[in-house]
Amino acid sequence: MSRELHPFFAPSGEKSAKPVWCVDTQSWSGVEASLPQAARAFAAAAGFRPSAGQFLLLPDERGGSLGALFGMDAADAKSADPFLAGKLAALLPEGAWKFAAAPRDPRLSALAFALGMYRFTRYRAAEQKKIRLAVPEGVDGEDLSRQVEAVFLARDLINTPTNDLGPAELEDAAKKLAERFGAEFSSIAGDDLLKQNFPLIHAVGRASGSKPRLLDFRWGDPKHPKVTLVGKGVCFDTGGLDIKPSSAMLLMKKDMGGAAAALALAHLVMDAKLKVSLRVLIPAVENSISDEAFRPGDIYKSRKGITVEIGNTDAEGRLVLADALALADEEAPELMIDFATLTGAARVALGPELPPAYTDDDRLAEDFARHGMNENDPVWRMPLWKPYAAMLDSKSADMNNVSSGGFAGSITAALFLQRFVERAKSWLHLDIYAWVPSAKPGRPEGGEAMTARALYALLKERYG
Repeated sequence: MSRELHPFFAPSGEKSAKPVWCVDTQSWSGVEASLPQAARAFAAAAGFRPSAGQFLLLPDERGGSLGALFGMDAADAKSADPFLAGKLAALLPEGAWKFAAAPRDPRLSALAFALGMYRFTRYRAAEQKKIRLAVPEGVDGEDLSRQVEAVFLARDLINTPTNDLGPAELEDAAKKLAERFGAEFSSIAGDDLLKQNFPLIHAVGRASGSKPRLLDFRWGDPKHPKVTLVGKGVCFDTGGLDIKPSSAMLLMKKDMGGAAAALALAHLVMDAKLKVSLRVLIPAVENSISDEAFRPGDIYKSRKGITVEIGNTDAEGRLVLADALALADEEAPELMIDFATLTGAARVALGPELPPAYTDDDRLAEDFARHGMNENDPVWRMPLWKPYAAMLDSKSADMNNVSSGGFAGSITAALFLQRFVERAKSWLHLDIYAWVPSAKPGRPEGGEAMTARALYALLKERYG
């Protein structure tokens, strides 16, 4: 049975849809010549030029709208934005629209349009125009719709402040998603984490009034290849006793962005019914300060048996991931992926838009990078540079949770996590930002499901 289109889309043959002519410097003359004389005169009088982002609504003879002109990047533009059509969400008036002169990538343009319609309205009403875009010919509208749903899910979760999205509420969201697709859901919370050997998750989250927990759900045929997703679910990070400055806490509601990205990808996998045996693990905690808080200098024995000295309580994400990765690795999955808003060093190296990816699997890295470019969801491979592992040495434990000297912060964090992965056939670590600091076409300011769409394309190629 086919799924319904997202409300921002109309069927390809929508008769009421008015045209949007997407033009660049090469195609404009042909489109201009095809327009009625009055429309050509209006465009000339308005000074329309086919430059990127330029928009003009063309009137018809009855005072309504004939259609719209929208300027695209030139074909040879090095900085061309595949999501430029996302601007149309704010520019077009209400009604149904279609691409008459289509952009070079109609699929990404249609997706960008819908993603640009996103509004976070939980706490303040926001205008939502009644506008739809007809699915371009040859584009899978159902697949576009599931991608929009998944991205909106992640955005809503990341944008929600911690007073309404702590560990318990994150559990509710994960459980709701699991139940929607018939997945088996379970949760281990509070002191039960110690009883079932998840000491690092417990240590990080025990200071909060909301109990730490490990969320776990399974979906799909167990005979299919096992794919396991692990998402960092730190719902707020004060830094612990190594407290952050107040300015650094302002966006810490997004520190569960790894969990949101994992849930978005899980939504895509389950909705598309990919042939995998899916498992999703989310250590959900709040790194708070109280008399129960873990301390610098403390040493804990992890689930895997590796002892970890706490060099800094603000490097908590890798601790909760370590126990979850160790559990996932026990089943030797074919592919294990972890998502985490892990280090500021990643942003220093690559900025907010380009997440670093770490893996020893060359084919996986190449496929992922290719899909990242194709989906306008880019990543950049970074090295698991083995000599830097010595920076994690401890005099009292098997390893420290932070590196000495302050160098290579994102790489050493990845090397820390790698110690907890042995049996998985392939492992991929993603150090994402999960936030758009300033609005761009198709990407409003706020939470973002970074890497989820690229990974969905990769999994669909392998297991569709």
